[in-house]
Amino acid sequence: MQQGLLHLHNFLRWFVIIFALWTIIKTMGGLSGNKPFTKAEKRPAMLLMIICDTQLLLGLMLYFTGAWGLKNIQNQGMGAVMKDSISRFWAVEHFAGMLIAIILVHIGYASAKKAIPDAAKYKKVFWFTLVAFIIIMATIPWPFREAIARPLFPGM
Repeated sequence: MQQGLLHLHNFLRWFVIIFALWTIIKTMGGLSGNKPFTKAEKRPAMLLMIICDTQLLLGLMLYFTGAWGLKNIQNQGMGAVMKDSISRFWAVEHFAGMLIAIILVHIGYASAKKAIPDAAKYKKVFWFTLVAFIIIMATIPWPFREAIARPLFPGM
């Protein structure tokens, strides 16, 4: 079951990336003009938030049941985990970075629902999503990060 959750979590990252890029591109178009912020503009941000929440739930399941999350901290102690770069990445950096990114996605989407001018909605959704996207890209265990690498697609 653990391996299946990990593969699903790995696979769904592509949806997070696609929806984040879609949200950024869609809101970038509204930054320069007086374009109304309609449901069509809000939809990518909503779908990004939903897929991020799904990833969060899968990630929390892996964190609390897997060997690299909470169990690693309990077995080694926080001091030892922080000294080891691989353990620190999985137990602290990946977890904290993704949690911060998901919070930013939620703030961005919430600002799209507020009764503020459309230009402000575009700006807030764009910037919160862009910062979240940068954090997500920085804390994904890409294949080129040798010690913590995960394959581009699960099972490869």
